[in-house]
Amino acid sequence: MYKIDINCDMGESFGAYRMGTDEEILPFVTSANIACGFHAGDPSVMRKTVAAALAHGAAIGAHPGLPDLAGFGRRNLDITPEEAYDIVVYQVGALSGFVKAAGGTMRHVKPHGALYNMAAARRPLADAIARAVYDIDPELTVFGLSGSELVRAGEAAGLRTAHEVFADRTYQADGSLTSRREAHALITDAEKAVQQVVRMVREGVVRSVQGHDVAIQADTVCIHGDGAHALAFARSLRERLEEAGIAVKPVK
Repeated sequence: MYKIDINCDMGESFGAYRMGTDEEILPFVTSANIACGFHAGDPSVMRKTVAAALAHGAAIGAHPGLPDLAGFGRRNLDITPEEAYDIVVYQVGALSGFVKAAGGTMRHVKPHGALYNMAAARRPLADAIARAVYDIDPELTVFGLSGSELVRAGEAAGLRTAHEVFADRTYQADGSLTSRREAHALITDAEKAVQQVVRMVREGVVRSVQGHDVAIQADTVCIHGDGAHALAFARSLRERLEEAGIAVKPVK
């Protein structure tokens, strides 16, 4: 049977600034990646987002990023593997406290933005992140770009891993995501995005911007909750996956 987890980055509001539509999207996703304060989020937002995720039965994960609020964690910072270890332990530990206080269990860790992309390509950083996750809780699952160094590092560390794919991003011939700096990085046509996900799950391939099919493993698909039509897309994707005979369930 075909199956996939739908994950969404959440808890990215900060102070008086609201981002995303977490409450509205939660009914349509199965995993929530909650920001931990470095690229977005704050203690109150973390607490409220954990409570909302638990209320909707979504699997909770930490979403640690680079210490870059102004750049939303999307700017590369020249950090060492040791620094990567420290910032991941710090952030995952913070969210873990809120999850435990609410009577829940944290299930996974998914790095955010530039930290995620750097770890996908740089094994020393990936190893440091995987070690940080293992040292906190070896039962956690690491989410990483499908086929990336982060997934391989998680496996080498003895962690469960989930190969992540993206509904609204285009792919390069090597299986990497097209840089957001490129004009064609995002898929804005909801129907094309849905078709891309269904094909990745059912056929195990994705069409690159160069026009070639690239083999890909799809354990979990990321959707973004901060777009203009995010809620409509989340609802449509969930419905279309189930219509295609694809079960939507959290990663085990």
